[in-house]
Amino acid sequence: MNYSNLLDNTLHLKDTSRGYEKIAREYIKFRGCDPEATGAVEVRKWAGSLKRAADVLDLGCGTGIPITKILVDAGMKVSAIDASKKMVTAFKKNFPKVPVICEPIEESSLFHKKFDAMIAWGLIFLFSEKEQIEMLKKLSLALRKDGKLLFTAPTQEAQWKDVMTHLNSVSLGAENYYKVFSECGLRVIEEFKDRGENHYYHCEKISD
Repeated sequence: MNYSNLLDNTLHLKDTSRGYEKIAREYIKFRGCDPEATGAVEVRKWAGSLKRAADVLDLGCGTGIPITKILVDAGMKVSAIDASKKMVTAFKKNFPKVPVICEPIEESSLFHKKFDAMIAWGLIFLFSEKEQIEMLKKLSLALRKDGKLLFTAPTQEAQWKDVMTHLNSVSLGAENYYKVFSECGLRVIEEFKDRGENHYYHCEKISD
């Protein structure tokens, strides 16, 4: 029996923030207060491709910096969600007028709404393969037709320990992600990387 994986799974069950509640202070210092953190340039470009005042959901929003800030500055109508209470507390201080919910992302009540776009930076791969597939299906269902989804995940199939939480992370790999996209009514518009070598999938909802 792999006791390391068993321990990881147990921690996941107890902590719906996937370890980020525990390391919130370090995360905020490392990334959550830098408006030009890794990915800011790419997200700003993506936001510029959306229609103004689009309904955008920021999944795993953290403190809202840099991503929510970029979206708000671009004139978007933003909603946000994060499972870490400490992150959401910081978010509310940064963006008191932006609606944010603290709850497990995979079970979010926000999926009952419809959005023009969604972004999940550094989030999807924190979940198991099965959870990722179910989440991508939920995200697709909550997108309006022609809606956009932007998320980060490596192109290769891989498992590794998250640098900050030390919990398991999983990439399904590009081939498998494409299969899931097809099943969910999504198509890839483009793929690109940022200065930190994070790989982005930019998808569009092609059917209801």
